[in-house]
Amino acid sequence: MNNFGNAIQLFSTCPQSKDFTAGEYPRQVARVSRWSDAVGCTGMLIYTDNSIVDPWLVAQAVLTTTRQLCPLVAVQPVYMLPYAAAKMVASLSFLHGRRIWLNMLAGGFRNDLIALGDTTAHDDRYARTIEYTLLMRALLETSEPISFEGRFYTARGVRMTPPMPPELAPGLLISGSSPAGQAAAVAIGATAVEYPGPAGLQDRRGDPGPAPPARGIRIGIVAREDSDDAWRLAYQRFPDDRRGRIAHALAMKTSDSAWHRTLSDVARERPADGSPYWLWPFEHHQTFCPYLVGNYKTVAAELRRYLDLGYTSFILDIPTDPSDLETAAIAFRMATESSP
Repeated sequence: MNNFGNAIQLFSTCPQSKDFTAGEYPRQVARVSRWSDAVGCTGMLIYTDNSIVDPWLVAQAVLTTTRQLCPLVAVQPVYMLPYAAAKMVASLSFLHGRRIWLNMLAGGFRNDLIALGDTTAHDDRYARTIEYTLLMRALLETSEPISFEGRFYTARGVRMTPPMPPELAPGLLISGSSPAGQAAAVAIGATAVEYPGPAGLQDRRGDPGPAPPARGIRIGIVAREDSDDAWRLAYQRFPDDRRGRIAHALAMKTSDSAWHRTLSDVARERPADGSPYWLWPFEHHQTFCPYLVGNYKTVAAELRRYLDLGYTSFILDIPTDPSDLETAAIAFRMATESSP
């Protein structure tokens, strides 16, 4: 149980190894893990790409330095077979008696995929991830041998050992910013995670099709008692950066991610004055999610709007110190305790 009751699942995000030396990185992972555990986060997202250390090894470090926090491991189908990923889930749960969450990837950085010889088209990557996840689930949901025949993966009478206790079955998330992502979330029974616009724009979207089992968003938060203090801190953390603006423009030219295009479109449709919604860090290539900035009441009110729209899972940006999570937790508690 997290500190927010059954209303929401709150996840932090793990630091990336490329931002630290080899000696400092394990200590920083341990620190952020303990901060996340202390405020009652359900789990912590651990990224994966060609430039950082293996997320399964980071997950092991998270499990050994916390009491309740669950790793949310990003799973890239190009990196390992479904059996190997299922074996990691079963083994970590067996060793630590704790649930492992999985953030299923369909894409990732395009240049990373090309470097590994993967040129699969955008929607086909989602089809591949659906098969990958269904095979993983089949392996983890029974101790009996299973067979699987798909377009991308095949299995013949394979059994998962150690068996997975039903109560530790992994939670599943997947990017849900595109129609293909939404359909994949429905197919595999996952929470569809979006990079949202302001809550007032989210509720004007067209019918996205069949509803996924649950919906979530990625969001950063800078909240303080005084709004001026929050905005001052936000600009200190994310200063103007010309090189970042250039890098963002280049990324837009090469990305085929729906969420990247959506956020860039939202950046052109500015929220109303007084809105806590802030895309400056995204536009300067300093982070990849929107931020909510302001006093606790203002940020909590915007979070309440997302809750009222049906979002129940929230993945926060990488914290720089304990106060990032502590103050975000205050805003979330205010949001969950307020009347719809």
